[in-house]
Amino acid sequence: MTQAATSSPRILRLAVVGHTNTGKTSLLRTLTRDAGFGQIEDSPGTTRHVEGTRLLVEGAVAIELFDTPGMEDGIALLDYLERLTPPGQRMDGPERIQRFLQSPESERRFEQEARVLRRLLDCDAGLYVVDVRDPVLGKHKDELALLASCGHPLLPVLNFTNSREQRLGAWRMALARLGLHAMVEFDTVAPALDGETQLYDKLALLMDEHASLLMTLKQDVMRQKQVRHDDGLRLIAELMIDVAAWRVSAEPGEEEIHAATQTLRRQVRDRETACVSALLKRYNFSSRDFPAHTLPLEGERWGMDLFHPQALKDYGVHIGKGVAAGAMAGATLDVFTAGLSLGAATLLGAAAGGFWQGADRLGKRIMGRMRGYQELSVDDAVLRLLAIRQLALLHALERRGHAAQTPINIELEPMAVARPAPGVSESDLDFAHDKDFQRQLERWRKQELPEVLVEARSQPQWSALSEHYENQSRRKQAVRTLAQKLGQA
Repeated sequence: MTQAATSSPRILRLAVVGHTNTGKTSLLRTLTRDAGFGQIEDSPGTTRHVEGTRLLVEGAVAIELFDTPGMEDGIALLDYLERLTPPGQRMDGPERIQRFLQSPESERRFEQEARVLRRLLDCDAGLYVVDVRDPVLGKHKDELALLASCGHPLLPVLNFTNSREQRLGAWRMALARLGLHAMVEFDTVAPALDGETQLYDKLALLMDEHASLLMTLKQDVMRQKQVRHDDGLRLIAELMIDVAAWRVSAEPGEEEIHAATQTLRRQVRDRETACVSALLKRYNFSSRDFPAHTLPLEGERWGMDLFHPQALKDYGVHIGKGVAAGAMAGATLDVFTAGLSLGAATLLGAAAGGFWQGADRLGKRIMGRMRGYQELSVDDAVLRLLAIRQLALLHALERRGHAAQTPINIELEPMAVARPAPGVSESDLDFAHDKDFQRQLERWRKQELPEVLVEARSQPQWSALSEHYENQSRRKQAVRTLAQKLGQA
């Protein structure tokens, strides 16, 4: 997105207008997926000047959007317009607005309203942003009368519809009484998955000459959404393949095994944190949006140590009873000693499809076993927890608007819905109502791990954490297969 400049004939120009502090800048942030656009504060009159941005389709400008200051004194301005109209003279709406813009008061008392009306006159249509938590007042009706006088289509955008304090019914009735029957619900903090496409559909109904352009933009939005989703699943699949294939060798002895266990835990935690950062970046969010991803964080459900038994229980994952489960300060690790003879180990490696590629690696492993070395890898329960946590984050990111000011909050009590904590938007918990998503999580909690993860355990060179990492075709196919499994509802 870039600052708005010279337009071309096919570009649709839209003014985002409305009362002070209704979420106009928030709407632009969400439509452009740019959390840094403009300035958002919980105080009136934050936007004082007109700012612009562009929406592109295949590198070409499709829409220019202009953020405008909030209108504050529509009642007084309507009275002033009446005084500007000469007795006995009839003027249409645009003529009255032009007369006002040429008057001294357009640069003094009504300077802010003049900026809004001047911009709307210069655009093809306006998006009138409504905070549906507000009661319907006379000032809103006067604002709409002023905006309608510009003679351009107006599409009301009903914001904050997910709030418990919303007055959606009252606003729908009031807008209909003013002749505005086409409107769209678009919560800029937690927009519906199809909220943006609905907005373009409604605009196309109001502006037939731009319908083709708007449908092209709608299709592009849907395509980009699918691409982001597929990329997110791939990032999670790469994390899980890396962790499933990863193993740490430990010398004989209790202290050595403990040290290796801590190394393995640290590396897995760091790898999960890297995946979280990559997901945030892919959806154009930052660590400010999800500060709890640094591990461990005392008292945070997400931030609880990945290897803490309570974290597994909180996400509905049953802890296994492997050699190391519960034996090393709550570690959920498998210790691979196997007790194999030299010949059996060689046969096992061959049956796994070339466990170690080359004699050097096989020789090192055999020598390690002869010296009593042991190999540590994560337990199935940890892999399940990784899948659940990352899928929950992906689900939240896809339902978060770029105007959201509170951090992402993920509570995953199995098949239950927690009430939001103070300061947490109810929309952060909406995914708990998603039955398809809950079924997806239940599958990771209870069913057998996908075969591709089982195979990854026998392919240590598939892990990017390994010094022998090989991003070979089989590993790439494993990632693609697991991404498909992760995406199944």
